[in-house]
Amino acid sequence: MTVIKNILLAEDDENLGKLLTTFLKAKGFHVELAKNGKSAYELFNNPKHSFSLLILDVMMPEMDGFTLAEEIRLLDKNIPFLFLSAKSMKEDKLRGFRVGADDYITKPFSMEELLARVTVILKRIEAKKTNVQEKLNVGRIEYEPELSLLHLNEGIKKLTTKENMLLRLLVQNQNELLDRQAALRAVWGDDNYFNGRSMDVYIAKLRKLLKEDANIEIMNVHGIGFKLLVKQ
Repeated sequence: MTVIKNILLAEDDENLGKLLTTFLKAKGFHVELAKNGKSAYELFNNPKHSFSLLILDVMMPEMDGFTLAEEIRLLDKNIPFLFLSAKSMKEDKLRGFRVGADDYITKPFSMEELLARVTVILKRIEAKKTNVQEKLNVGRIEYEPELSLLHLNEGIKKLTTKENMLLRLLVQNQNELLDRQAALRAVWGDDNYFNGRSMDVYIAKLRKLLKEDANIEIMNVHGIGFKLLVKQ
């Protein structure tokens, strides 16, 4: 059975956005259209959505494509994305690739060219996922993010929504820095002081749950964020 791929399209040009959405849907994709960078960021962070690919316009109101990509990369270092841009300057393309883009298409472009590039990126990502398991190992502890379950010595622990969202972010960035403000915006929707205090409580809860494996540590990088360290 063919799995429908979900695409987040961020494009502020209303006509082009509708045209691309209609075209991609006709080719078998499910598309969520955002008309500015801020809306795209909110859609990406909505737990109801799971995207296979992001298509980001560079010039957008409220948050441009480069900034949006940088914010998303703080949360997910693996999600593939490509830029659409009327800017063909070498410096702009280089900046796009520096923030982690898989491709950069200059406007105007043909729909078939876009489809070809999207297909190539998705095939490459699928090739990397051939051995992906539903269960992840965090040290010696088994973790099922889709079911919010931790398999501990004392039994299976069902995580709360926020516990699971926070642990998933930590695992996705394992042994690397998880930016504090980015995590707050992703899980709580706002990086204010009170939400920050709440997150610290949840980090303490996760530390307690993971303490049965002495090789696991959630390290606090003061004022910056956290690192989930797993010793080999």
